[in-house]
Amino acid sequence: MARQLDEQIVGRYPVGQRLRVLDVGMGQGSQALRLARAGHQVTGLEQDATMIAAARGALAGEPEGIRERVRIIEGDGRDTGVHFLPGSFDVVLCHGVLMYVQEPDPMVAGLARVLAPGGLLSLLVRNADALAMRPGLYGDWTTALAAFDSVSYRNRLGLDVRADRLETLTATLAGIGAPLQAWYGVRVFSDTAADGAEIPSDVETLLAAEERAGRTDPYRSVAALLHLCGVRG
Repeated sequence: MARQLDEQIVGRYPVGQRLRVLDVGMGQGSQALRLARAGHQVTGLEQDATMIAAARGALAGEPEGIRERVRIIEGDGRDTGVHFLPGSFDVVLCHGVLMYVQEPDPMVAGLARVLAPGGLLSLLVRNADALAMRPGLYGDWTTALAAFDSVSYRNRLGLDVRADRLETLTATLAGIGAPLQAWYGVRVFSDTAADGAEIPSDVETLLAAEERAGRTDPYRSVAALLHLCGVRG
């Protein structure tokens, strides 16, 4: 996903331009720190105190120049209008968050609102059109059959959450003035890997295969996650 995001940023902005980035639901701050290291000014918005502590801990280990480029705000991603003025950011990330939001459209509209004209909106969501894949590959036929007609699923944390369909989100992005420009699949081949599994010795080959599949039909359509990139008009 990081490679996909970088591809979109490089294709849209001049090399070396320092961008204003908002990472909504920043978690432990992996993407925020990576983009700060690349020279961008990053604001992370996160409501979970444990995640904020982890992000601050990771940031503390960075050089001063990078620490100065990161700001962490405690808050809900549905309240971007409370924290930020319209057009405040060049890039807005919302990765792995929408599955926890029952009504995603108002939140996505809020994300687009804080984008500057021409700004990039990056969403990472669970792929509702592929919910049967993981249980099917595990041989859990009952769950696989139920998944064909549902957008709800139980994640690896044991939480009941929701997925999104590409067609639906495409319409949503068009409706809020940030139409879809590109989309990718994420975790096409590796979704069944166990949590905490050791990194394989051929990880670069694995990443190359995943990256190729994530941009190639029909493979990307059955990826566990979808990475959608819209651009504010």
